[in-house]
Amino acid sequence: MLNIIQLLPDSIANQIAAGEVVQRPASVVKELLENSIDARAKTVQIIIREAGKSLIQIIDDGAGMSETDARMSFERHATSKIRSSDDLFRIRTMGFRGEALASIAAVAQVELRTRRSDAASGTDELGTLIRIEGSELKTQESVSCLPGTNILVKNLFFNVPARRNFLKSNSVEMRHILDEFQRVALAHPDVAFSLYHNDSEVYNLQAGKLSRRIVDLFGKQYREQLAFCEEETPYVNVRGYIGKPEFARKTRGEQFFFVNTRFVKHNYLHHAVVGAYEGTIQDGFHPFYVLFIEIDPSHIDINIHPTKTEIKFDDERSVYAIVMAAVRKAVGVYNLTPSLDFDSNVNFLPVTPAPRRTSEEQTTERVPENRSRSSVRSMNPGWSTETVEPKAPIPFDFPRKSAANWQALFEGLDTPEKPPVTLFDREEATDSPETESVTLESRVNKLKTSAVAWEGNGPVIQVQNRFLLTTVQAGVLVIDQRRAYERILYDQYQTALTKRNGVSQQLLFPKTVTVMPVDYNLALELREDLTSLGFLFDEIGQNAFLIRGVPALSVGENEEELFANLLAQLREDTGRLKLERAEVLARSLARRSASRQQKQLTEPEQRALVEQVLASSNASYTPSGEPIMTVLTLDKLAGLFRS
Repeated sequence: MLNIIQLLPDSIANQIAAGEVVQRPASVVKELLENSIDARAKTVQIIIREAGKSLIQIIDDGAGMSETDARMSFERHATSKIRSSDDLFRIRTMGFRGEALASIAAVAQVELRTRRSDAASGTDELGTLIRIEGSELKTQESVSCLPGTNILVKNLFFNVPARRNFLKSNSVEMRHILDEFQRVALAHPDVAFSLYHNDSEVYNLQAGKLSRRIVDLFGKQYREQLAFCEEETPYVNVRGYIGKPEFARKTRGEQFFFVNTRFVKHNYLHHAVVGAYEGTIQDGFHPFYVLFIEIDPSHIDINIHPTKTEIKFDDERSVYAIVMAAVRKAVGVYNLTPSLDFDSNVNFLPVTPAPRRTSEEQTTERVPENRSRSSVRSMNPGWSTETVEPKAPIPFDFPRKSAANWQALFEGLDTPEKPPVTLFDREEATDSPETESVTLESRVNKLKTSAVAWEGNGPVIQVQNRFLLTTVQAGVLVIDQRRAYERILYDQYQTALTKRNGVSQQLLFPKTVTVMPVDYNLALELREDLTSLGFLFDEIGQNAFLIRGVPALSVGENEEELFANLLAQLREDTGRLKLERAEVLARSLARRSASRQQKQLTEPEQRALVEQVLASSNASYTPSGEPIMTVLTLDKLAGLFRS
């Protein structure tokens, strides 16, 4: 019997390792940027073409490599960071496992030019050129080049077409590259970075303070919202900036934790930050923060995830308590802190500390529950696309035929003596017998009980601007007001995207809005869909748009915030939801607009909302699967009074 177990060839082993290290172009950018930082570079230039699919080039002025080191850097598990197993518990550099270059070279065409310029290792007169394709060495020779390292990665996944086919669109892949770039740039404000995509400058960041780096990355509006945060203990130090409570947003994505300058994701610590804001921001809003945690490497394990973005602390409760204390103190004193001094020569400005609690009090603080905040932002009146009296604001333009033929939803049930009250009270609206019958699909038959037969003449009661209650055959129907609006809006936006007939409300005074580079590219890619919804905008400069019109259903909102926050929400949802872009766009805009509808409704508006949600494409659930309504049956109600 022949032996069946064999050692894999190096080329195949490298491709397998590449599947873990190189998932997309952003993975290459991350690994190469970390190498430049570890080489003590002070200036790093990134050049991208076609979102990294055809070219990723990183040029730095770091230490460079000798001819032997340059060749060895492409071998698996070749590293300058580890000499013994003990070193694994003292890691303070970025890359250290020695797999990055070997993995990249296994799935791309790589060209490396490097020359040493280091007082400790000496300065070479000539550099080294190495070309590798699919782990196969093509060229190694001496060349004249600048000190530092210049590496080009061309045609990523050229020899693994199945992997290349799984890459997303250029805008999605570029968004991931920008995410990695922002993380490295925030972690190292003392390093100058520049980023170019298809010959266009995206970022040109000068070395300086962290506060300046935050403003340069995210926009000038952040200058006024940053509050310094600092807490020092024998176990861990916390430093950085948080956003003032009034600047909290509904979208996530601008929350950054760095442990020993390495970006990490940590839901437990995020909970600590949000808990520190309790009572100062509304429920569902997210604060901005860039926090650096310095801790002895022996107290953490950074090698529990292939991308090293997840870590474990040996005493998470203490870190939780210290982070919460630091943020809570900053939230409490930010208004007493003078404006940020962008001319100072330090990255972290000291602030007058508030009275400290003892170390024992900090480390034994009980983890609080994430209590909800009840404060709700005031809402603007509703409106209609048709002419209505100002004293009767209308939130939606409901089809007259659907409302007038509500009885068609419940064939076989008793027909009400008179048609249900509609949301509209207009002269042109008529209950003429000539109105043709309309058959509506997918109504309340999707509810858990078929006994939800609302006849339209029962009372409707609004509770705390959140719920609508009305009687049905089985008992009491309870409708979540915000979720009902979300379903109705989603259906209308879906129709607008499908028929390309969204109504736009043009602005008397166009508004200028500046967005992040990733959102700028996203808006350009989605221009057709955004226009179908009613957005009208023009490019007026780098990362800036002139908003000339907004969807008619969004009138009354701050146009700049609507446009910018929608793009941010869309960016977040696109990465989280595996859906078509138009579907995500309809969901994102419906969710944002629905959040403004927790307000007092007039009696006609209450009844019309019940009618419209029951006549929607799916009255039971929101697009994201949240239940919209429930029935408190007579048995349930009777059970509440049983002793």
